Amino acid sequence: MLPGQFRAKRAILQDTERSKNTMQGTVKTKTDRGFGFISRDGETKDLFFHSKDLVGVTFDELQVGEVVSFEVVDGPKGPSAKNVKRA
Repeated sequence: MLPGQFRAKRAILQDTERSKNTMQGTVKTKTDRGFGFISRDGETKDLFFHSKDLVGVTFDELQVGEVVSFEVVDGPKGPSAKNVKRA
């Protein structure tokens, strides 16, 4: 396999792995301090998100009730959402 082919195959595998970890939910609340919570269907606990974890949208543009996609990661205080995007 040539080096360029290897990089392309690796990028495809990484994208596939990311899509497995991507979930959807709804912005439940936002605060004045730049963070909020996302509710997920079938889950009782909401996920924390911070404005620095948004991709392609600013904190002010994001509205309560909007559907978003995100990755779940283990944060210092439990699961949180990273790479939050409009769905």
